[in-house]
Amino acid sequence: MGNCFGSPAQDSPSTAGTSNYHSNTTGFSTTSSNARFFEAVGVEDVEPDGQILETPNLKVFTFSDLKSATRNFKSDNLLGEGGFGKVYKGWVDEKTLAPSKMGSGMVVAIKKLNPESVQGFDEWQSEVNFLGRLAHPNLVRLLGYCWEDKELLLVYEFMQKGSLENHLFRRNPSIQPLSWEKRLKVAIEAARGLSFLHTSEKQVIYRDFKASNILLDWNYNAKLADFGLAKLGPSGGESHVTTRIMGTYGYAAPEYVATGHLYVKSDVYGFGVVLLELLTGRRALDVKRPSGQQNLVDWAKPFLSQRGKLKNIIDPWIEGQFSFKAALQTAQLTLKCLAVEPRNRPSMKEVVEALERIEAMTDRPKQKKVRSASHPSVPQHSHQPIHYQRSPRHSTEHGSM
Repeated sequence: MGNCFGSPAQDSPSTAGTSNYHSNTTGFSTTSSNARFFEAVGVEDVEPDGQILETPNLKVFTFSDLKSATRNFKSDNLLGEGGFGKVYKGWVDEKTLAPSKMGSGMVVAIKKLNPESVQGFDEWQSEVNFLGRLAHPNLVRLLGYCWEDKELLLVYEFMQKGSLENHLFRRNPSIQPLSWEKRLKVAIEAARGLSFLHTSEKQVIYRDFKASNILLDWNYNAKLADFGLAKLGPSGGESHVTTRIMGTYGYAAPEYVATGHLYVKSDVYGFGVVLLELLTGRRALDVKRPSGQQNLVDWAKPFLSQRGKLKNIIDPWIEGQFSFKAALQTAQLTLKCLAVEPRNRPSMKEVVEALERIEAMTDRPKQKKVRSASHPSVPQHSHQPIHYQRSPRHSTEHGSM
């Protein structure tokens, strides 16, 4: 993904944004249904509109439990690695969450803090405080944690299909390109997750919305992960909160990068970037592109505003899968989300409503085109795995929860 940043001098390298730990793990058991999962964590069901719990509803694991669940953090069970630390696959009993035999029970993702991570404890604590109290169908569920001596670990539900980033940009060549229908489904569900955060009693600003932080379950249901950079929204009549500048280049809103002023609608800008990635099949930042095309927003904005040129930036893999009217409305919504001034961006509730209208369109394209990997008109560079050198604070090459 893009380069990552923090305020010079005052900001130590951070560790969030490492949620695509499933880069090579598609195809694992899907026996742990949602019903059994919520039974395991003591929640019979999650309300469609979400809820905020008074206290974190989390299991406190012992370090011995998690050593057993991962077979002593066996290298074969390593799912990925990021700035926070390593993420391992583990197995626990579906009802009690006690360690179970390898291959039986429920698969979980266990994030283990790297003791040398400077920001690790703060972000570990942020995950517990935020994700431990937030319950919504479009937020990844945090099952529990371990804090024992210097060992800090987090245990999450396992998302079988991995991250949107892996599917959209096909890090694994065996992964098929996402259809327009699936892309729109992911966009709507991710938008619902953000809308829940923004409209909750105490507004929550996600602050690190990007493709690698959107995870997919076996049925391509989308959930937001990694709340290490989340912040409570402004209070006392203020329009924004002032924070250290931390996030990911290409996704962070311009007002936040320039001033450190974080608005609720700074998340909306990040959503607009991901919506643009879904529409174009291109990364927010790609240093391998020609000069002038490396920053997706700068390059694509003129095309979004011109009906005659819009088709030039649409991902060839989804050509013919939707009407031009749907594409045009998606482009217009993307432009609104990417407005320079926060006040000119729509709310996430309005974004959800707009996407649902696009999904409900009945006019379909006359002919559905089928593209193959060898088709001469498909720009292959748009879909090849691209690897970046990242700062220590955000390594998403393998990633973690």
